[in-house]
Amino acid sequence: QVHLAQSGGGSVQAGGSLRLACAASGGTNYDYDMGWFRQAPGKEREFVSGISWDGRRTDYADSVKGRFSISRTGERNTMYLQMNNLKPEDTAIYYCALSTYFMATFDNPRRYDYWGQGTQVTVSS
Repeated sequence: QVHLAQSGGGSVQAGGSLRLACAASGGTNYDYDMGWFRQAPGKEREFVSGISWDGRRTDYADSVKGRFSISRTGERNTMYLQMNNLKPEDTAIYYCALSTYFMATFDNPRRYDYWGQGTQVTVSS
């Protein structure tokens, strides 16, 4: 049973930066695609970014392209989301996720098996 533990997040003013981390444990290997999603109050969970098992393929939502950067360690058990030039509309609970399925794209939350506990990101204007 894979467990995803999130860290990072917090409150920052617009234009600031934060980094989120997601550490996987409980598995024998972590050669799986992973992703970040977020959910703002009153809104559905939305895709933010995804990364392939080997780190060679990444994707971003249009709203964060050029500002957010996803990465993972060589051991593949920790994933990061570097968030720069944050905007108030980035305020949400952010979730990391891991999928044991092959995914042509990263943006379908139903394709993910395991989820982190969520971490709040608040950006003030």
